[in-house]
Parts: sequence; C-alpha cells; structure tokens
Amino acid sequence: MFRRWIRPSPLPGFLPALGWTSTVLFLLLAVPLLACIVEAASLSGAEFLAAAWSARARAAYLLTFGAALAAAVADVLLGTLLAWVLVRYEFPGRRWIDTLIDLPFAMPTAVAGLVYSALYVKTGWIGRWLTPLGFQGAYSRTAIVLVLTFLGLPFVVRTVQPVLESLEGDIEEAASSLGASRGQTFWRILLPSMWPGIMTGFALAFARGLGEYGSVVFVSGNMPFKTEIAAVLVVARLEEFKYAEATAVAVVLLASSLSTLWLINWLEARSRRHAS
Repeated sequence: MFRRWIRPSPLPGFLPALGWTSTVLFLLLAVPLLACIVEAASLSGAEFLAAAWSARARAAYLLTFGAALAAAVADVLLGTLLAWVLVRYEFPGRRWIDTLIDLPFAMPTAVAGLVYSALYVKTGWIGRWLTPLGFQGAYSRTAIVLVLTFLGLPFVVRTVQPVLESLEGDIEEAASSLGASRGQTFWRILLPSMWPGIMTGFALAFARGLGEYGSVVFVSGNMPFKTEIAAVLVVARLEEFKYAEATAVAVVLLASSLSTLWLINWLEARSRRHAS
C-alpha cells in the first residue's frame, strides 16, 4: 500500500534512507516541539493567557519581532547590494570579502555580542565617537538590530548570489540596446528573477533574528519593557523555576515563527508562479 504512494527510484536503499531520516527528524524536531506543547498544556486557559500575554510578554514580543523585521530588511538591502558587487565586479580582495561573509556562521553568537558591546560602549572604538552624537549602539534596541543584522547578512548574500550568477550579462546588454534605462532593467528584468532568492534570504534572516539569544543577551541590557526580547524572558522564567510559564511564552513565539515562515514561503511560491 505504501509503495504505491512512492515513485519508483533507480537508486537502491530509498526506503531505509527515508526511514532513518524520518526517525532522526522525529527525535530532533518533533519530540522537543511536542514536549514544549505538552508542558504548556498543563496550564489552564486563564493561566496560559496570564503567562503568555502579560504586559511584560507583549513588550518582549513587540521588541523581538520589530528588531528581527528591521534587521531582516537591512540584510535584504545590504546583502543584495553586496551579492551584486561580488558577482558583477572583479577587484582586489574580492575573495577575502566573499570568505568573511560566512564568518557569522562559524563565530559563536556570544562572541559577536561581546565584540559589539565592546565596540559601541561609551569608551569603545566606535562608541566614543557616536555616543556624543546621541547614537546608543550598546545596551539599547539599536544594539539588538545591529547584532541581528550582522548575524543574518550571510543568509541573504548566499541566497541571492547564486541567482545573480545564473543571470547572464547579455540580458542587461539586450535591455540596454532596446532603450531601457538602468532602473527599468533592474525593476523589470533583474528584480523578478532575484525576488525568490531575496524572499528566501529575508525569511532565513528573520527566523534567525526571532530565535537569537546568545548575542542579544550581551548587547541589549535585558531591561524588562525596554530591551528584553522573548528568548530572554523565557530564560528568566526558567531561572524562576516557572517552567510552564516559560513554555507558554515559547509556544507563542514558536507559533508566530511558524506562521510567519509559512506566509513568507507562500508569498515566495506565489511570486515564482507569476514569474513563470
């Protein structure tokens, strides 16, 4: 019965590989998520609402989603521009820059938080010049956006870069020969082809920002109602031994993240269908 649902494959070992993959995914993803939901279900409806939708939790949600959205938008702008430069131009140091883009993938996020907090404090290399101008780059909401932008930038570059590499330069030359301006060439020819990659990079950067903890905890100051994100609130509830309340906040954050990712993937698939 099950075999009729599967398209025959010339490669041997499909069913064992599928079984092992499904088992690993179930143990690593489904079981922890199910445990989180079961723990939160131990609360009554009123208790769940009081824990997950308190004034402190709402402030944490607003900051978490706002900072992740701002960082993802900045990553799209900077990452698309950086991918364009790396693909379209040859210049000294290009390979070094291309290698440094992957640095946030290899660097522990706590190290990124420590470096940013050291740079942007009043006595830091950058903060000593920006703080007198009113720019608070440490222990503020701006600091959260900065560090999330740093961590999410590689996602946009690495999703847009292959798309640009697949686009031949002849397309732009043909559009120019037909009288199209640079703006028309970008908006009508290049952007529709780049859009799925941009949306994918945006989704990955946004999801990374929602779940980030290690770097933000060093640069935000973790002040309730001001610079406390949802992940920090979950840890605070755990330190108070309020496990059910912590899982309630985690469930709301998880549901919001999955809903956001589903919406972005739906928009991406829809744009691909229109482009084809």
